Amino acid sequence: MHGVRGLSLPLQHTGRIDMSDIRVIDVNVGIFDANNRIADEVRAVNKKNGTFLVNIMSSPGSGKTTTLLRTAEALRGQYTIGVMEADIDSAIDAERMASAGVRSIQVHTGGECAMDASMTKQAIDSFHTEDLDILFLENIGNLVCPAEQDTGADVNVEILSVPEGDDKPLKYPLMFQVCQCVLINKIDTGKFFRFDRNAAVERIRRLNPQAAVFFLSAKTGEGFDEWIRWLREKADQCHNS
Repeated sequence: MHGVRGLSLPLQHTGRIDMSDIRVIDVNVGIFDANNRIADEVRAVNKKNGTFLVNIMSSPGSGKTTTLLRTAEALRGQYTIGVMEADIDSAIDAERMASAGVRSIQVHTGGECAMDASMTKQAIDSFHTEDLDILFLENIGNLVCPAEQDTGADVNVEILSVPEGDDKPLKYPLMFQVCQCVLINKIDTGKFFRFDRNAAVERIRRLNPQAAVFFLSAKTGEGFDEWIRWLREKADQCHNS
């Protein structure tokens, strides 16, 4: 029999197997358990300091930084805000934040495709966030890896942009399952792209019935009031708990 590339064929045993020689090992510790313990530590420290951590995730180019800039402007004078910009390289996003008067730090992940809890803890320790009311983590642009890692955030927010299409919840379900809020950004481009709003919401709700969904434009500011209202409510709940 000839093997087929890409397929794994079962081994052919010619001898009798002694079942007493087979050991069964129960593995009760998941591969993410160590990360999850650190994530819980991050949440505990932030709670003690009164800091609300928001993990912003999306694909590259969806408008994370622009959304954060407009969000910071809307909250200016009401909360003390900081932003941790995570990227594999460069400091472009942190420089944009700093130029807008937003306290920021650039985090380089050394080639890793997402922030995990240990990286988040190191960044927080370096950033000295004890006096911040709201701390944003702009995660690396990626719809796969960031969804798999608990960073210790109080809430996860996914940004889906209209040009990406309404099918992304079907292709990357975990990302939409782990988020408490989905921002559908760049609605000002709707006339140029085929995007079914009802289908997008239905697909998100099927994966995550509790997720808040807001349509907005980080460029024009349209729809931002609802997002800011939701964010304030969650931050105040965290501070008062």
